[in-house]
Amino acid sequence: MSLKAFHLVFVTASVLLMLGVAGWCVSQYRDGAGTIQLVWATLSVACAAALVVYGRIFLKKLKHISYL
Repeated sequence: MSLKAFHLVFVTASVLLMLGVAGWCVSQYRDGAGTIQLVWATLSVACAAALVVYGRIFLKKLKHISYL
């Protein structure tokens, strides 16, 4: 597995983790936790969006390198 492929897998896993944390924080907020959980959910979604943008920039920058 090339460094490019590993990087994409790692970025994808990080995005999924951030979305999972956001979902967990929203469920905690619905169960009666404080508004800080809603803040953490918002920050997690923002980080996931930033990681998606980073992944797209990474793919454009290294489009000439193969995945193998």
